[in-house]
Amino acid sequence: MASNLIVARGGVEYVPPISLAFWRWTVVFLILLPFTYLSLRKNYTSVKNEYKKLFVLGALGCGVCGAFPFLAGQTTTVANMGIIYTSSPVFIILISSIFFKEKINFIKVIGLIACLVGVFAIIIKGDINLLINLKFTLGDLWMLGAAIGWALYSIYLFYWKTNLQIFQRFTLVALFGAISLLPFYIVEEVFIERTFFDSDFFAWVIFAAISPGIIAFTLYTVAQKKLGASLTGFTLYIFTIYAAIYGYFLFDEKLEGYHLIGTILVFFGIYLARKNNVKKT
Repeated sequence: MASNLIVARGGVEYVPPISLAFWRWTVVFLILLPFTYLSLRKNYTSVKNEYKKLFVLGALGCGVCGAFPFLAGQTTTVANMGIIYTSSPVFIILISSIFFKEKINFIKVIGLIACLVGVFAIIIKGDINLLINLKFTLGDLWMLGAAIGWALYSIYLFYWKTNLQIFQRFTLVALFGAISLLPFYIVEEVFIERTFFDSDFFAWVIFAAISPGIIAFTLYTVAQKKLGASLTGFTLYIFTIYAAIYGYFLFDEKLEGYHLIGTILVFFGIYLARKNNVKKT
Protein backbone atom coordinates (compact mmCIF):
# COMPACT_ATOMS: atom_id res chain seq x y z
CA MET A 1 0.00 0.00 0.00
CA ALA A 2 2.90 2.34 0.69
CA SER A 3 3.89 2.04 -2.97
CA ASN A 4 0.97 4.41 -3.60
CA LEU A 5 3.39 7.11 -2.44
CA ILE A 6 5.55 6.32 -5.47
CA VAL A 7 2.52 6.96 -7.68
CA ALA A 8 1.62 10.16 -5.81
CA ARG A 9 5.15 11.52 -6.17
CA GLY A 10 5.96 10.35 -9.67
CA GLY A 11 2.79 9.42 -11.53
CA VAL A 12 0.99 12.77 -11.26
CA GLU A 13 3.82 14.38 -13.23
CA TYR A 14 2.71 12.39 -16.26
CA VAL A 15 -1.00 11.69 -15.70
CA PRO A 16 -3.65 14.12 -14.32
CA PRO A 17 -4.74 13.05 -10.79
CA ILE A 18 -8.41 12.17 -11.45
CA SER A 19 -7.48 10.45 -14.70
CA LEU A 20 -4.84 8.40 -12.91
CA ALA A 21 -7.34 7.32 -10.25
CA PHE A 22 -10.11 6.56 -12.77
CA TRP A 23 -7.99 4.50 -15.13
CA ARG A 24 -6.24 2.76 -12.25
CA TRP A 25 -9.50 1.29 -10.99
CA THR A 26 -10.81 0.65 -14.46
CA VAL A 27 -7.72 -1.46 -15.15
CA VAL A 28 -8.14 -3.27 -11.80
CA PHE A 29 -11.70 -4.16 -12.81
CA LEU A 30 -10.62 -5.35 -16.26
CA ILE A 31 -7.83 -7.49 -14.79
CA LEU A 32 -10.09 -9.18 -12.24
CA LEU A 33 -13.24 -9.60 -14.34
CA PRO A 34 -12.08 -12.61 -16.43
CA PHE A 35 -11.37 -14.49 -13.20
CA THR A 36 -14.61 -13.57 -11.44
CA TYR A 37 -17.21 -13.19 -14.18
CA LEU A 38 -18.65 -16.70 -14.03
CA SER A 39 -18.81 -16.76 -10.23
CA LEU A 40 -20.44 -13.32 -10.21
CA ARG A 41 -23.09 -14.57 -12.62
CA LYS A 42 -23.82 -17.47 -10.29
CA ASN A 43 -24.07 -15.06 -7.36
CA TYR A 44 -26.26 -12.54 -9.17
CA THR A 45 -28.77 -12.49 -6.32
CA SER A 46 -26.07 -11.53 -3.82
CA VAL A 47 -24.76 -8.86 -6.17
CA LYS A 48 -28.26 -7.45 -6.56
CA ASN A 49 -28.77 -7.38 -2.80
CA GLU A 50 -25.38 -5.80 -2.04
CA TYR A 51 -24.83 -3.39 -4.93
CA LYS A 52 -25.66 -0.27 -2.89
CA LYS A 53 -23.11 -1.19 -0.24
CA LEU A 54 -20.60 -2.10 -2.94
CA PHE A 55 -21.08 1.32 -4.52
CA VAL A 56 -20.40 3.04 -1.18
CA LEU A 57 -17.26 0.95 -0.71
CA GLY A 58 -16.11 1.77 -4.23
CA ALA A 59 -16.81 5.48 -3.84
CA LEU A 60 -14.91 5.60 -0.53
CA GLY A 61 -12.03 3.20 -1.11
CA CYS A 62 -11.40 3.87 -4.80
CA GLY A 63 -13.00 7.25 -5.38
CA VAL A 64 -12.18 9.33 -2.30
CA CYS A 65 -9.03 7.45 -1.28
CA GLY A 66 -8.00 6.95 -4.90
CA ALA A 67 -8.19 10.53 -6.12
CA PHE A 68 -7.80 12.74 -3.04
CA PRO A 69 -4.13 11.86 -2.31
CA PHE A 70 -3.21 12.59 -5.94
CA LEU A 71 -5.01 15.94 -5.73
CA ALA A 72 -3.32 16.67 -2.40
CA GLY A 73 0.12 15.99 -3.85
CA GLN A 74 -0.26 18.94 -6.22
CA THR A 75 -0.41 21.59 -3.47
CA THR A 76 1.05 20.10 -0.30
CA THR A 77 4.20 18.39 0.89
CA VAL A 78 4.87 14.71 1.49
CA ALA A 79 5.49 15.54 5.17
CA ASN A 80 2.06 17.13 5.54
CA MET A 81 0.42 14.22 3.71
CA GLY A 82 2.13 11.75 6.04
CA ILE A 83 1.05 13.58 9.18
CA ILE A 84 -2.57 13.93 8.10
CA TYR A 85 -2.83 10.35 6.84
CA THR A 86 -1.82 9.05 10.26
CA SER A 87 -5.14 10.38 11.56
CA SER A 88 -6.97 7.60 9.71
CA PRO A 89 -6.42 4.88 12.38
CA VAL A 90 -7.62 7.36 15.01
CA PHE A 91 -10.83 7.90 13.03
CA ILE A 92 -11.21 4.13 12.64
CA ILE A 93 -10.99 3.59 16.39
CA LEU A 94 -13.31 6.49 17.27
CA ILE A 95 -15.99 5.63 14.69
CA SER A 96 -15.83 1.93 15.56
CA SER A 97 -16.22 2.77 19.25
CA ILE A 98 -19.07 5.28 18.86
CA PHE A 99 -21.19 3.61 16.19
CA PHE A 100 -20.23 -0.06 16.42
CA LYS A 101 -19.50 -0.34 20.17
CA GLU A 102 -15.97 -1.64 19.63
CA LYS A 103 -14.08 -1.42 22.93
CA ILE A 104 -11.13 0.93 23.37
CA ASN A 105 -8.78 -0.06 26.17
CA PHE A 106 -5.77 1.55 27.81
CA ILE A 107 -3.20 -0.74 26.13
CA LYS A 108 -4.55 0.06 22.68
CA VAL A 109 -4.46 3.80 23.43
CA ILE A 110 -0.80 3.52 24.54
CA GLY A 111 -0.01 1.61 21.36
CA LEU A 112 -1.77 4.28 19.30
CA ILE A 113 0.24 7.04 20.98
CA ALA A 114 3.51 5.15 20.44
CA CYS A 115 2.69 4.77 16.73
CA LEU A 116 1.84 8.45 16.40
CA VAL A 117 5.06 9.54 18.12
CA GLY A 118 7.09 7.16 15.93
CA VAL A 119 5.51 8.45 12.73
CA PHE A 120 5.98 12.08 13.77
CA ALA A 121 9.63 11.38 14.60
CA ILE A 122 10.18 10.18 11.04
CA ILE A 123 8.20 12.96 9.39
CA ILE A 124 9.83 15.85 11.28
CA LYS A 125 13.27 14.21 11.02
CA GLY A 126 13.73 14.37 14.77
CA ASP A 127 13.52 18.18 14.74
CA ILE A 128 10.52 19.63 16.63
CA ASN A 129 11.00 22.97 14.84
CA LEU A 130 9.96 21.34 11.57
CA LEU A 131 6.63 20.40 13.12
CA ILE A 132 6.09 23.91 14.45
CA ASN A 133 6.90 25.51 11.09
CA LEU A 134 4.71 23.24 8.95
CA LYS A 135 2.20 25.21 6.87
CA PHE A 136 -1.05 23.66 5.74
CA THR A 137 -2.74 24.23 2.37
CA LEU A 138 -5.80 23.23 0.35
CA GLY A 139 -4.03 19.97 -0.41
CA ASP A 140 -4.08 19.16 3.28
CA LEU A 141 -7.88 19.29 3.24
CA TRP A 142 -7.87 16.81 0.35
CA MET A 143 -5.63 14.55 2.43
CA LEU A 144 -7.85 14.88 5.51
CA GLY A 145 -10.78 13.84 3.34
CA ALA A 146 -8.78 10.81 2.18
CA ALA A 147 -7.96 9.86 5.78
CA ILE A 148 -11.62 10.03 6.84
CA GLY A 149 -12.68 8.21 3.67
CA TRP A 150 -10.25 5.37 4.34
CA ALA A 151 -11.48 5.11 7.94
CA LEU A 152 -15.08 4.76 6.75
CA TYR A 153 -14.06 2.30 4.02
CA SER A 154 -12.17 0.15 6.54
CA ILE A 155 -15.08 0.10 8.99
CA TYR A 156 -17.78 -0.66 6.44
CA LEU A 157 -15.59 -3.29 4.78
CA PHE A 158 -15.38 -5.10 8.10
CA TYR A 159 -18.91 -4.66 9.43
CA TRP A 160 -20.92 -5.06 6.23
CA LYS A 161 -21.26 -8.79 5.85
CA THR A 162 -21.21 -10.26 2.36
CA ASN A 163 -21.96 -13.52 0.59
CA LEU A 164 -19.33 -12.76 -2.05
CA GLN A 165 -15.77 -14.02 -1.99
CA ILE A 166 -12.89 -11.54 -1.66
CA PHE A 167 -12.08 -11.17 -5.36
CA GLN A 168 -15.74 -11.15 -6.39
CA ARG A 169 -16.40 -8.30 -3.99
CA PHE A 170 -13.22 -6.48 -4.95
CA THR A 171 -14.05 -6.69 -8.67
CA LEU A 172 -17.33 -4.88 -8.05
CA VAL A 173 -15.77 -2.39 -5.63
CA ALA A 174 -13.27 -1.46 -8.35
CA LEU A 175 -16.09 -1.14 -10.91
CA PHE A 176 -18.17 1.13 -8.70
CA GLY A 177 -15.05 3.07 -7.73
CA ALA A 178 -14.36 3.81 -11.41
CA ILE A 179 -18.03 4.73 -11.95
CA SER A 180 -17.94 7.15 -9.01
CA LEU A 181 -14.85 8.81 -10.52
CA LEU A 182 -16.19 8.98 -14.09
CA PRO A 183 -18.05 12.34 -13.85
CA PHE A 184 -15.03 14.03 -12.25
CA TYR A 185 -12.71 12.47 -14.82
CA ILE A 186 -14.82 13.93 -17.63
CA VAL A 187 -14.76 17.39 -16.00
CA GLU A 188 -10.98 17.17 -15.61
CA GLU A 189 -10.55 16.14 -19.25
CA VAL A 190 -12.80 18.88 -20.64
CA PHE A 191 -12.01 21.84 -18.40
CA ILE A 192 -8.70 21.26 -16.60
CA GLU A 193 -6.14 18.93 -18.17
CA ARG A 194 -6.16 16.37 -20.96
CA THR A 195 -4.71 12.89 -20.60
CA PHE A 196 -2.01 11.76 -23.00
CA PHE A 197 -2.22 8.01 -23.57
CA ASP A 198 1.49 7.43 -24.02
CA SER A 199 3.94 4.92 -22.57
CA ASP A 200 4.24 6.88 -19.31
CA PHE A 201 0.47 6.77 -18.88
CA PHE A 202 0.29 2.99 -19.30
CA ALA A 203 3.30 2.36 -17.06
CA TRP A 204 1.95 4.40 -14.14
CA VAL A 205 -1.63 3.19 -14.46
CA ILE A 206 -0.65 -0.49 -14.59
CA PHE A 207 1.72 -0.12 -11.65
CA ALA A 208 -0.92 1.75 -9.61
CA ALA A 209 -3.51 -0.90 -10.47
CA ILE A 210 -1.39 -3.89 -9.46
CA SER A 211 0.78 -2.90 -6.49
CA PRO A 212 -1.15 -0.37 -4.35
CA GLY A 213 -4.32 -1.58 -6.03
CA ILE A 214 -4.97 -5.31 -6.33
CA ILE A 215 -2.20 -6.55 -4.02
CA ALA A 216 -2.60 -3.95 -1.27
CA PHE A 217 -6.41 -3.92 -1.13
CA THR A 218 -6.60 -7.73 -1.16
CA LEU A 219 -4.11 -8.11 1.69
CA TYR A 220 -5.83 -5.36 3.68
CA THR A 221 -9.16 -7.17 3.33
CA VAL A 222 -7.63 -10.46 4.46
CA ALA A 223 -5.97 -8.75 7.43
CA GLN A 224 -9.29 -7.23 8.48
CA LYS A 225 -10.94 -10.63 8.56
CA LYS A 226 -8.22 -11.86 10.91
CA LEU A 227 -7.65 -8.77 13.07
CA GLY A 228 -10.70 -6.49 12.89
CA ALA A 229 -11.03 -2.90 11.67
CA SER A 230 -9.22 -1.06 14.47
CA LEU A 231 -6.15 -3.28 14.75
CA THR A 232 -5.73 -3.49 10.98
CA GLY A 233 -5.84 0.31 10.93
CA PHE A 234 -2.62 0.27 12.94
CA THR A 235 -0.84 -1.18 9.91
CA LEU A 236 -1.19 2.23 8.23
CA TYR A 237 1.55 3.49 10.54
CA ILE A 238 3.99 1.11 8.85
CA PHE A 239 3.19 3.11 5.70
CA THR A 240 5.58 5.85 6.87
CA ILE A 241 8.40 3.36 7.47
CA TYR A 242 8.11 1.86 4.01
CA ALA A 243 7.88 5.38 2.59
CA ALA A 244 11.30 6.11 4.09
CA ILE A 245 12.66 2.87 2.56
CA TYR A 246 11.21 3.73 -0.85
CA GLY A 247 12.68 7.22 -0.54
CA TYR A 248 16.11 5.73 0.14
CA PHE A 249 16.12 3.31 -2.80
CA LEU A 250 14.11 5.27 -5.37
CA PHE A 251 14.55 8.97 -4.59
CA ASP A 252 18.09 9.07 -3.13
CA GLU A 253 16.86 10.08 0.33
CA LYS A 254 19.06 9.23 3.32
CA LEU A 255 18.13 6.93 6.20
CA GLU A 256 18.91 8.64 9.51
CA GLY A 257 18.82 7.78 13.20
CA TYR A 258 15.30 9.18 13.59
CA HIS A 259 14.10 6.60 11.07
CA LEU A 260 15.28 3.85 13.41
CA ILE A 261 13.74 5.49 16.48
CA GLY A 262 10.44 6.03 14.69
CA THR A 263 10.41 2.46 13.39
CA ILE A 264 10.98 1.03 16.86
CA LEU A 265 8.14 3.13 18.32
CA VAL A 266 5.74 2.18 15.54
CA PHE A 267 6.38 -1.55 15.88
CA PHE A 268 6.23 -1.28 19.68
CA GLY A 269 2.82 0.38 19.39
CA ILE A 270 1.54 -2.29 17.01
CA TYR A 271 2.94 -4.98 19.33
CA LEU A 272 0.98 -3.56 22.28
CA ALA A 273 -2.25 -3.43 20.28
CA ARG A 274 -1.73 -6.92 18.88
CA LYS A 275 -0.74 -8.37 22.26
CA ASN A 276 -3.94 -7.08 23.81
CA ASN A 277 -5.96 -8.41 20.89
CA VAL A 278 -4.46 -11.89 21.34
CA LYS A 279 -5.43 -11.91 25.01
CA LYS A 280 -9.02 -11.00 24.11
CA THR A 281 -9.27 -13.82 21.56
